[in-house]
Amino acid sequence: MKYSIAELNPLSQAEFIRVIGPVFEHSPWIAQRTWSRRPFATIEELHRALCDTVKGASEGEQVELIRAHPDLVGRAALAGTLTPSSKQEQASAGLDNLTKEEIGLFQKQNRAYQQRFGFPFVICARLNKKEAILAGFEIRLKSSREQEIQTALREIEKIAWFRLQDLSV
Repeated sequence: MKYSIAELNPLSQAEFIRVIGPVFEHSPWIAQRTWSRRPFATIEELHRALCDTVKGASEGEQVELIRAHPDLVGRAALAGTLTPSSKQEQASAGLDNLTKEEIGLFQKQNRAYQQRFGFPFVICARLNKKEAILAGFEIRLKSSREQEIQTALREIEKIAWFRLQDLSV
């Protein structure tokens, strides 16, 4: 279902969390904490408020948000257990149509990234294709953990923006 901002603003907290919660992967606490800031004038303002909630969260909560995201071409993708949004996003980057060699390369990069940083590699798949994502692994594996937390959160903001767009009229 699609919603206008005028339809989102009067929602009860429970309904707001049900509708907006999935914008951030398995992290309904963001919608819960943002609900009290209504009314929002625009979808852009709602997005800013949601992102401000993330920015105001503790580093531990931010890392848990990052960890809520699946590995690209990871176990969940191969088992078919991704959320509908994640499945669509990975498919838009061509990650649902890889050779065995490409799957192996993604899994190798996922392991290296996870071992280095302790959370999955997050990138806005809708803005990238498989080649750019693989190049991103190479570049970002050279970052510090603090830099990667910030980079992952910026990518999550982009993902959330597209998901909000999917919900709005």
